[in-house]
Amino acid sequence: MRVLTVDLGTSNTAAVLSVHGRHPRVIEVDGSATMPSAVFAAEDGTILVGRDAERRARLDPSRFEPNPKRRIDDGTLLLGTSVVPVNEVLAAVLRRVFDETCRQLGGAPPDQIRLTHPARWGETRRNSLLSAARLAGIGGELVLVPEPVAAAAHFASLPGHALAPGQSLAVYDLGAGTFDVAVLDVTRAGYTVLAENGLPDLGGLDMDQALLEYVGREVSHRDAARWQRLLRPESTADRRARRSLWEDVRAAKETLSRHPQTEVPMPEPFDDVLVTRGELEALIRPSVLRSVELLGDTVRTAGTAPDKLAGIYLVGGASRIPLVATLIADRLRLVPVSLDQPETAVALGACHMPHDDAAEQTQQFVLTGPWSAPVQAQSSARPTSPTHSGPQYLNTDEFLANAHFPNTTTPDKRTEDKAPRRKRLYTKKTMGLAATAVIAIVLAVGGFALFRGTLFTPGDCRQPGSVDAKGLTSCMRPLAEPVAGKGDCHAGYDGSATGLAGLTGTSATCQLGGDDASHTVVYTQTGSVDDIAPKVKALLDGYGTSRQVQANWAGNGLSGTYHALAASGVGVVVFTVSDRPLVGVLTIAVSSTPNSLTAATVADYFERTVQPGTGAA
Repeated sequence: MRVLTVDLGTSNTAAVLSVHGRHPRVIEVDGSATMPSAVFAAEDGTILVGRDAERRARLDPSRFEPNPKRRIDDGTLLLGTSVVPVNEVLAAVLRRVFDETCRQLGGAPPDQIRLTHPARWGETRRNSLLSAARLAGIGGELVLVPEPVAAAAHFASLPGHALAPGQSLAVYDLGAGTFDVAVLDVTRAGYTVLAENGLPDLGGLDMDQALLEYVGREVSHRDAARWQRLLRPESTADRRARRSLWEDVRAAKETLSRHPQTEVPMPEPFDDVLVTRGELEALIRPSVLRSVELLGDTVRTAGTAPDKLAGIYLVGGASRIPLVATLIADRLRLVPVSLDQPETAVALGACHMPHDDAAEQTQQFVLTGPWSAPVQAQSSARPTSPTHSGPQYLNTDEFLANAHFPNTTTPDKRTEDKAPRRKRLYTKKTMGLAATAVIAIVLAVGGFALFRGTLFTPGDCRQPGSVDAKGLTSCMRPLAEPVAGKGDCHAGYDGSATGLAGLTGTSATCQLGGDDASHTVVYTQTGSVDDIAPKVKALLDGYGTSRQVQANWAGNGLSGTYHALAASGVGVVVFTVSDRPLVGVLTIAVSSTPNSLTAATVADYFERTVQPGTGAA
């Protein structure tokens, strides 16, 4: 029996083939063990994938999508002037792998194809994956395998790591697009997922973003207008330069996993930037800590303890960052297990499941927990039915609606005593809500940005008008007056607005001095007051278990509300104006004494220094 397993990842796709029970081998596409999941839509309608797509992207980046899996919910993609269904671009990726496999098999197709997917994917996403496989012309039996189940099977295949019934394994999956964690119990029938969770806003791409913003702050002062064109390209030349910069930033991040320092090549007129591993780790530490905390929470939700686990298995390309294993070992007191090439672990694991009854084995995967009755994984052996209505999963919405979490948060009495007039908000970590889509970037680099645009509401601030020497419009000036008077302010944002797409506006960035901290304030005049509220809520909801301070403010003829929060040496205050389309974000990053930074101290700094009507320090 010829079995092909495909792990269609956010950035890279891996495939493994097993023929008649022989040892599985990785399918190399274009001479590499992984193939970029990227796609390029040519003008004649042809969809190129992998390295062919990346090469063509240099000619016309507008027709290029590097991470189509991240767009699975969008329905369609605009590639250049072509509107292409997401299923078709995913099908093109699968077809390239399938065709290469058939070529290596002498033209014969595999008998069974196993497609892995995140355990949290609901029926709609799984059906999209099946539909893409059928559009790719893949016949035979299709089997969907949850990624943590495949990872557990691979862990058990490693020498010295066999799993016996009754043992539990934690799978820490940090890929390019998302972070997923699951705790599985080993039974005689297979693997049972005791608990699972994830962070949809954390992955290697978000770490690339943090590093991009860092180098931007280092060089953008030389030519702010040119830097903004790199971030929001308007011409083909700008898009090419941006694409090249992204590739160099990603390569630098990967190099820092092997070497203590590297340089990021920068386009003209900017100088190259030297980055050390320590600087990268400082940028991504808050995000990695979130994942480690979620790992610990998930282990506890599963009803076990870290020292009772058979192991913690690291999979996904971004998990090779040394900081990941260091923080896990430090916080959970258990050294995780990883491979030299974690990108292929899931595909290899799916292939290690018994060949003769793979579909049956997959159906024995049971998702159980306090939130639902057991549900089973899905198998499809009907080549004409991309919407196979087999056994149902518990989808994400159902999971969130029915989950029960212990209430472990308690008020901080010291904070209450220090500022009793403020309203404290205590939030429990959410279960991977879409509202967390921006916080990793905000915490990692100590900044916040909003896309620039042209939509404005009627009233005093209905038009942006011209900006002054500080980069402020007449509408923004009253809000920014205390900071603009003494701070170093300029138009735009020294970074990218990724994560807040859809909220348009004109931004200005101000830098304030600090003895042991970096203080940044970003002011934005956006479309309307109503546009701001959901974006602020998304940011606050994504801050996990951290305590928040909420209070009203007034000064300089304005009034509004602010929210202050802090974690891991980074503090953030988001402040809005009640009757104007304005929002500001203060970020404080403390280096030597991170524990000194609390929501209360951040709130105090805002009230003394940044709040309108005060004097900037």
